[in-house]
Amino acid sequence: MTTLDVDAVQAFVAIADFQSFTRAAEFLGSTQGAISVKLKRLEERLGVRLLERTPRQVRLSAQGAVFIEGAREFLAAHDRAIAGLSSTRRRFGLGIAAHVAGPEVPTLLARLYAHDPGLCIEVRLETSRNLLEAFDRGELDAVIIRRDEDRRDGETLGPEHFGWFAAPGFQRVPGEPLRLAALAPLCGVRDIATRALDAVGIPWVEVFVGVSTAVNAAVSAGLAVAPFSCRLAPSDTVEVSKRFGLPDLPSSEIVLHSSLTDARSRKALQTLVATFRERHAASAETATAAQKTWPKIELSAFSALRGQQHRSLDIGEVKLTSNRIKP
Repeated sequence: MTTLDVDAVQAFVAIADFQSFTRAAEFLGSTQGAISVKLKRLEERLGVRLLERTPRQVRLSAQGAVFIEGAREFLAAHDRAIAGLSSTRRRFGLGIAAHVAGPEVPTLLARLYAHDPGLCIEVRLETSRNLLEAFDRGELDAVIIRRDEDRRDGETLGPEHFGWFAAPGFQRVPGEPLRLAALAPLCGVRDIATRALDAVGIPWVEVFVGVSTAVNAAVSAGLAVAPFSCRLAPSDTVEVSKRFGLPDLPSSEIVLHSSLTDARSRKALQTLVATFRERHAASAETATAAQKTWPKIELSAFSALRGQQHRSLDIGEVKLTSNRIKP
């Protein structure tokens, strides 16, 4: 009868989830060599190849795709059995800044719970400043926020890049202040944006202030421009800094502050960190790829102007004027 080793199965699932031996090792607090040995031992015990490996990619084999769900159930049953030894449910207070929370949050929470079903996860979404103050008062066990200018502590999870976003049809009226939408006045991104406008002498007026859903709706409706994280901007908006001559916004960092020191809690934090880094990198790559579509639009516009004289064409961010372009 074939028996399964928990550590080996855990290594296999981690590699499959992260599609990387390096990230899986970081998540498990191990080394790439150690988890490679565990995976090889598991494959030999099962008599099948579970993963296909190339220099640039790691993916499930046909047999691995069949085994993965059973492996997850095996680990979940193991974790439930261990958690059942303790009758005390533990609270895990987690704060995530509103300008940081993105599509990775559901995956993050699901993996936290799968890692330790005994956790009672309490999540708070607020501004970075409010969350950091709550953390310092001991109300939260961990916070994921944009780095505070006055503090250099915390574990860096990844970079955060900002831009000016608006609906494709938004028009700025010459001579009038820039119509701006932003989160509540205590929002750090708002402060960065307004300071940048003031530094270059661009007048502005806030026409929408409130929660993120209201700001997103106002921008998508073509009523204002807003500073957003490039990875979290509404999908129906475009970056308009060049179009309107707006100043570049300085990048920041996403950091984790935590106060948990016991071994069980530290493992939960390892899960949180590894998952956030994985999903953050994926969403950042998606945002970069989306922005790179604009040069294609510019080429299409140029092609449309061939053979025309003294004509102007507006497409999205690009306005091209033809004096005489021959075929």
